[in-house]
Amino acid sequence: MAKSIKIRAKVKKGVATVKCLINHPMETGLRKDKKTGKKIPAKFIQEVNAEHNGKNVMNAQWSGAISKNPFMSFKFKGANSGDTIKISWVDNKGDSDSAEAKIK
Repeated sequence: MAKSIKIRAKVKKGVATVKCLINHPMETGLRKDKKTGKKIPAKFIQEVNAEHNGKNVMNAQWSGAISKNPFMSFKFKGANSGDTIKISWVDNKGDSDSAEAKIK
């Protein structure tokens, strides 16, 4: 999958604020196609992970109840300017993506 994650991260007094936008359809499997009347298959992100310099700092378990193109924000301690943050996700179909950014 093409890069689907946009990340911005800033640190202030050792606490990093990470904001990311994930481009994903997040289908519940309950909607019907208006043209065919058939259900659109479920396709949603199940797991999101965040790593700071290779160490896991956040893990989220999601379901079909999350909106299309989800926005996520979280904070963690122990960050410095120039450190690396990596966000990755896996959906229920086995598709995945990840992206890295430097903390400012």
